[in-house]
Amino acid sequence: MYNIILASGSPRRKEILEQVGIPFTVQPSNKDEIITESEPVNIVKDLASMKANDIAENAKVNDVIIGCDTIVAYNNQIMGKPKNEEDAKRMLLLLQDDVHEVFTGVSVIIKMVADDGSICDKEINFAVGTKVYVNPMSEAQIEAYVATKEPMDKAGAYAVQGKFAAHIKKLDGDYYNVVGLPISRLYDVLLEEGVLTI
Repeated sequence: MYNIILASGSPRRKEILEQVGIPFTVQPSNKDEIITESEPVNIVKDLASMKANDIAENAKVNDVIIGCDTIVAYNNQIMGKPKNEEDAKRMLLLLQDDVHEVFTGVSVIIKMVADDGSICDKEINFAVGTKVYVNPMSEAQIEAYVATKEPMDKAGAYAVQGKFAAHIKKLDGDYYNVVGLPISRLYDVLLEEGVLTI
């Protein structure tokens, strides 16, 4: 029997796992995020692995740690969480009437017993990208959205599952990836590794 640990305090990721009925506990990683890569897809994989390994250090046999990281990239420029309301407006002005990508990296670490009896880690890393098309937005619309405070702790200054849904034309790819957890891909990995059974 495996014990799944989500190495993230994100309420969105928690909701997605609960939604599909995967039992888990939460143990957020507080590891400093050190970026050594420049490509968005590699950055999220690295950061997800860093977070999962942080929690794996004190994990036991049959623990399965899931680390995640999500970034918004516009023309390969990474858009983190806005520093203030002006920064949020700047980001949204760039994203409106255009397309950008959201990447989520996931690292799954399974604590297992090796043939020689020692404890070892099996780590599976992957990243998923989704294109997000945003409708044209007037300055008044951007200011009204920023005034809701919703953008302030969100990468790219918006939440696809929040009020910003009114401004999203379409997605090309996994919706849940944009929320912060590509659940379909993760579910497949957990099935393949025998962590979940049907």
